[in-house]
Amino acid sequence: MHDEGPPRPLYLNRELSWLAFNARVLHEAADPRVPLLERLKFLAIFCSNLDEFFMVRVAGLLRQIASGTLHHTPDGLTAVEQLAAIRDRVALLLHDQRRCLGTLLDELAPRGVRLVGMEELSAGERRAIDEHFESQIFPVLTPLAVDPGHPFPYVSNLSLSLAVEVRDAVQGTVHFARVKVPERLSRWVAVPGRTHQFVPLEQVIGENLEALFPGLDVLGWYAFRVTRYSDLEFTNLEDPDDLLASIEERVFERRFGEVIRLEVQDDMPPHLRALLLEELRDADFPARTSLSEADIDEAGYLLDLSALMELAALDIAELRDPQFTPSVPPELRDPDRSIFDVIRERDLLVHHPFDSFPATVERFLQSAAMDEQVLAIKLTLYRTSGDTAIVRALTEAAQRGKQVAVLVELRARFDEANNITWARTLEDYGVHVAYGSALLKTHTKTAMVVRREPDGIRRYIHIGSGNYNSRTARQYTDVGLFTCSPSIGADVSDLFNSLTGISRQRLYRKLLVAPANMRERFIELIERESRHAREGRGGRIVAKMNALVDAETIDALYTASEAGVEIDLIVRGICCLRPGMQGVSSRIRVISVVGRFLEHSRVWLFGNGGDEEVYLGSADWMPRNFLRRVEAVVPVEVPRLRERLQRLLRTYLEDNRQAWELDAEGRYTQRQPDGTERASQVRLLVDSWGLDDGKSGRREESIPDERVSG
Repeated sequence: MHDEGPPRPLYLNRELSWLAFNARVLHEAADPRVPLLERLKFLAIFCSNLDEFFMVRVAGLLRQIASGTLHHTPDGLTAVEQLAAIRDRVALLLHDQRRCLGTLLDELAPRGVRLVGMEELSAGERRAIDEHFESQIFPVLTPLAVDPGHPFPYVSNLSLSLAVEVRDAVQGTVHFARVKVPERLSRWVAVPGRTHQFVPLEQVIGENLEALFPGLDVLGWYAFRVTRYSDLEFTNLEDPDDLLASIEERVFERRFGEVIRLEVQDDMPPHLRALLLEELRDADFPARTSLSEADIDEAGYLLDLSALMELAALDIAELRDPQFTPSVPPELRDPDRSIFDVIRERDLLVHHPFDSFPATVERFLQSAAMDEQVLAIKLTLYRTSGDTAIVRALTEAAQRGKQVAVLVELRARFDEANNITWARTLEDYGVHVAYGSALLKTHTKTAMVVRREPDGIRRYIHIGSGNYNSRTARQYTDVGLFTCSPSIGADVSDLFNSLTGISRQRLYRKLLVAPANMRERFIELIERESRHAREGRGGRIVAKMNALVDAETIDALYTASEAGVEIDLIVRGICCLRPGMQGVSSRIRVISVVGRFLEHSRVWLFGNGGDEEVYLGSADWMPRNFLRRVEAVVPVEVPRLRERLQRLLRTYLEDNRQAWELDAEGRYTQRQPDGTERASQVRLLVDSWGLDDGKSGRREESIPDERVSG
């Protein structure tokens, strides 16, 4: 199969593939073509991503090692081998991160944005900062000493702390204390009289520690930060009948997960590092944790770079991406026309953030709340953004006497507490709230409005790839379909009934639903392309998603490739498939697009011998999506809309600025313009479905009067 060397496994390692994705994020922070404050944003995202990776993936590997279940992953690595490879890769990434931070600060300084050390302040500025400390910071601080009468304090996950050494000159003793940097205060203290210049909060505290330890000599202070195991385990729930209470308990327990990573300031003395390691070892789970020097990351002089997001939001237009205004789809530009009339005449596609979320999805639900002919609204909520127009529409509808049922996913990672709060709020307004299955996460993005009309009851459906979240709708690329197709409506009714009631529904008319039939149907579609290719009708697959991990699906793609199917995959993050292997995946190409917006849409195209089929929905090709989540994927049946999605996919495939090509060894190489730069997200800002050859300007399409049959 291979020309030389030992045979390679057929799959790339999931964890290393994710780190490669985060390296592409870090590259955006270092790319001089990106505006400076946007680069700062990408650096913050890189750090936040890495935190979550350690909290979930690295912590999971450590627990696996402690349990002794050292099975091999599909790529052939054990947990021990993966952990060693992760540590090597993370060390290189952290080196690049520190270099990137230094470069960014150097480039921002001439533009007026600076981080200033306390030693750089004038006497007057220092007095002003000290007064700010005394009035605004000092009252919030709590020094926690460690001695026989004071045990080592609990250190919360991802919190920034100061390890302080003080000497009691009277007794001749040296003591350790921990001071937590308050999370509720801004990390960046503005220097009075200097626009856009700041002192890090920990430096302000460190230079004023004598106020916390009067009568003692402060010998030194050093920043540190811990990362704790933070995934929630939902197996063997004590009381699966009360899912909300069980998850609340798990969320509380998360605070006390074992420490799996320690970040320290570079110049922290060895004896303090040793003290922190010893004290942070989990007494309840010593075998799981066993913190060692290998678990320490030297993070430079500035820890927790995710806080740079605050600086990245500075209002300096020339240092940020140009502002853009999402457009209203032509079909919805008449404010006097009911959105239900529009959908009844023709299916409607939307593409966020390029198409306005308020003018489409929010309008759909607001109209449903106010329309006297609407009888019921049903919706899935995976992540929402608080007191939004959608939540207000749901509560308004319930108060108006409509039947409103919302499936709230309580286990959306790191949004569990937020979702519990909103579930209770919705219940207080009379919304019927269900929490789904104790075994399956409800990840599908689906809404249904039931309306009484002169010719009977009609169901209006929205199915998309994005959460019903107004904040992420401005930051993520997502697609959605509005339709009143009777067959799709019937499928969605069946899906909601299975979520809120008791059902083993597996047969659906049009939808691909996980875990009922999705993996099997996708593999059937891939195998159909193989048959077309073998029988001389050609074969074509284009698939866009966030992650490709499922080995069964990858195997089907390998088989299709060698049967003659041309396959292009647009996979933003993890990709375990090895493209371009002779005799295995020679006709498979993989790109990843990283840019201003987080690529989040999922679209699939199957050539079908010239009669193309196109699908969109919420699922990635991962075992968890196929087997442990409720997902829904819908066919796009109207030719005009299929052509839009085909144009969208082509725009991504033509990208020579934001696209990275994956090779068989797992390496990504960024494409370089060959004269004309074709950055997909930039083109989509002009036309939300991508530009045809050389055309510019947001397209005003003539829309045929076509009706969608069941």
